[in-house]
Order: sequence, then structure tokens, then C-alpha cells
Amino acid sequence: QVQLVESGGGMVQPGGSLTLSCGTSGITFTRFDMSWYRQRPGKEREAVAMFVNRSTTTIYGDSVKGRFSLSRDLDKNTVYLQMNAPKSEDTAVYYCGAKFGFGQGDELQHWGQGTQVTVSS
Repeated sequence: QVQLVESGGGMVQPGGSLTLSCGTSGITFTRFDMSWYRQRPGKEREAVAMFVNRSTTTIYGDSVKGRFSLSRDLDKNTVYLQMNAPKSEDTAVYYCGAKFGFGQGDELQHWGQGTQVTVSS
């Protein structure tokens, strides 16, 4: 019954901004590591941003560091990805991820269905 639903994708111009949202249900939101992944055309799925409970920190992939920002709204059980100054290579399907943050390492990674982001003039 875990459900992750992404929204906010679409077309954005290079240098613009876009915010993706991921609404969640079926999880204790504050106990789960929340993440954003993406899959660019012809590429493997890669981590973009991840909030880690054990360290209470957010880590970012090198390709988006300084441009993207993950945030959480604990009242809405929603995680966001703020995308600033997107580049053409940021074009991808973006996926929301959730994983219990206090297990032994064998926890199941849950995924949303993804939302398309296209960076184009």
C-alpha cells in the first residue's frame, strides 16, 4: 500500500526553474529516507538527491550539486525537488524513492511512476 506520486514535470527552458513534487502514503514519512532519481535517455537510473535519516543530511549527485535542492514538507508528507538552471542534459524521467531509514540495509526501495522533465528552448 505504499504509494509515491510524482507531479510537476513538463517542459522548462535552459536556465529556468521547475519544482517536482512527490506525495506519499502508506509510510511513516519521517522514518523514511526520501530520494529523487532520474533516468536520462539511453542511460541508467542515477541518484539525484537523497535525504538520509541516520545523518539527517541531504546528499546530491555531482551533476546537480549547487543547482538542485531537495526539501520535505512534514505536514504534507511530500518531498520536493527544486531544479534551478536546468541544462539540456537534465532531460529525464524523474522518480521519487522511499526507503525505511533505520533498518539493517536490506530494506525495500519504493518507487513512484516517474514524471518527465524536458529541458528545451
